[in-house]
Amino acid sequence: MSTPTDQLLEMDISGEIKKRGDVRIYDTKDDLATDLADYVAELSEIAVKERGYFAVALSGGSLISLMGKLCEPHYYKIVDWAKWHIFWVDERVVAKSHPDSNYKLAKDGLLSKVPVVPSHVYSINDTLSAEQAAEEYEFVLRQLVKTRTVDVVESSDCPKFDLILLGMGPDGHIASLFPNHSAINERNEWVTFIIDSPKPPPERITFTLPVINFASNIAFVVTGGNKAEAVRLAINENPEHILPARLVSPSNGNLVWFLDKEAASELAACQSSGGS
Repeated sequence: MSTPTDQLLEMDISGEIKKRGDVRIYDTKDDLATDLADYVAELSEIAVKERGYFAVALSGGSLISLMGKLCEPHYYKIVDWAKWHIFWVDERVVAKSHPDSNYKLAKDGLLSKVPVVPSHVYSINDTLSAEQAAEEYEFVLRQLVKTRTVDVVESSDCPKFDLILLGMGPDGHIASLFPNHSAINERNEWVTFIIDSPKPPPERITFTLPVINFASNIAFVVTGGNKAEAVRLAINENPEHILPARLVSPSNGNLVWFLDKEAASELAACQSSGGS
């Protein structure tokens, strides 16, 4: 079983010392995928026992293929799929059948292969504008917070997801929160929209930073040498640029980084935990 490296301590942008998370580095993507599946299955079991539900928000990209381990018979037996409630951290405003759809990616790669309850899968209304789709998605989320299907931060009434799974782009963007974009600064809404994404397609909805940071658990899943510089800026001390990924700092939750050795190659004093 792979074990994490020592936690890396970092200075956040307010000057306070904070942990940048449990950084796990793997020799192979298969090692990473196995540990990720074990991690998700364990959080699912804990949430179902404590709350009766497991509210998880997915991203797109290579994350879904790495979650494919959860489709294997071992997890089929131990994961209570009927208690999962599945959301998207961000979504492209395209038809659900479109190759750019995060919903399609997750359905094809994971959801169609496990016994999730169809009504527990919350995709966006792809017939609406980006603004309308964001408003409707937030309305649905608010109803589920009221029933505590999604847990709540009592002090703010903000949703508190059991797990948010994030990828990261080479530019350090997370969800659809891009460097130097005004959406990063949204603090009032739970879900916002953009119509000028620097990465196509241009129209998207996305959770805001407060919703992400209120999650009980946040996991970054990042692979590939083309993201090594962004990983360094997101984790290492005193970065010269503050990327969106750097702003992910759970208010009262856990942060874990699942990295292959290529993505971790620019981290100072990193060592592999996956075995050679």
